[in-house]
Amino acid sequence: MRVDIAGFTRGAKALDHQAVLGFCARMDRLGYDGIWFNEFHFQQPPDPYPSTLLLAASIFARTERLRVGTSIVVLPLYHPFLLAEQVAQLHFQSGGRFDFGIGRGTFPTTLQALGIEPAHSRALFEQSFALMQAAWHGATLAPADGIWPASDHAVGPLLAPGERIPVYVAGSTPETMALCVTHGLPLLLSLEPSEVRQLGVYDALTGNVSGRYPADFSISRYVTIAADRAAALEAVDGLLPRLYDRRLRYAKAQNRPLETIRPIDRDAFLNQQMISGSPQDCFEQLTALRQATGIDSIRLIFNCNGEIADDEAEAMASLFGREVLPALQALPEISFQPEAVS
Repeated sequence: MRVDIAGFTRGAKALDHQAVLGFCARMDRLGYDGIWFNEFHFQQPPDPYPSTLLLAASIFARTERLRVGTSIVVLPLYHPFLLAEQVAQLHFQSGGRFDFGIGRGTFPTTLQALGIEPAHSRALFEQSFALMQAAWHGATLAPADGIWPASDHAVGPLLAPGERIPVYVAGSTPETMALCVTHGLPLLLSLEPSEVRQLGVYDALTGNVSGRYPADFSISRYVTIAADRAAALEAVDGLLPRLYDRRLRYAKAQNRPLETIRPIDRDAFLNQQMISGSPQDCFEQLTALRQATGIDSIRLIFNCNGEIADDEAEAMASLFGREVLPALQALPEISFQPEAVS
């Protein structure tokens, strides 16, 4: 099973950069497979890492095997040829350790700050992906009938023959899901809200009725791990009010009606979004999730996106890394695949 970390720099406005690099180096030595970072621009107070690509480059210089992923790079914000070149450079610098997660973006204020018409974001996203893929593997021009300015000088190929950059997609619309299915790309499944909506759209599009999904999809869960179950659940109860307040803040930032944000149901939260308990409890919950979904890759959020102090989150990540991670990574490869209506 692939086991990654996510959310570490969320809410860490004053976190020293050397502390971030030190954390990544320690997680590398513990044996985690990867770490993922989110892209947020023009925040107040400013986010310390609006560029996930710059952050990835510094982490690659301090680690030996840890993969770094973006969840996500918002494609409409970048010219596709420049972004394709930067990603190809990261792929080269890291020895193939970069995972390129992409999406259309959900914060209208970011588009407004850059003068991008929100109605164009779908076309920008889809055409950016097509142009990047083309430029990686062959000489490519931006067409005259596209949404990006036409070019008269070809770009590419930016990769050597046979090279591939892992691309993941985040999204829940039928259009985005169709892009994933058409190109055989794995989904980055969300946590807030949970992956239920995304998988429902996937099922409707593909006819999948098994409740199981491609093994390379990446699912996500919050984690509270402690010496015993009672201590872990006590931490969950202290966390729930803070997560509810966080949901309200993000709904406001995304111009969603606040009355649609319901208080968090504890039982549903533990069942659908949280791994919690002793090391043995966590192992059993994760193996059950893996068996039920067929998904063999998970992103674990120990700091609950900034709602848990960094030192507490690292202590949990370290405990998990010592007592749970080796057993998960030793699990045999999943062999089943989704089944469609015949």
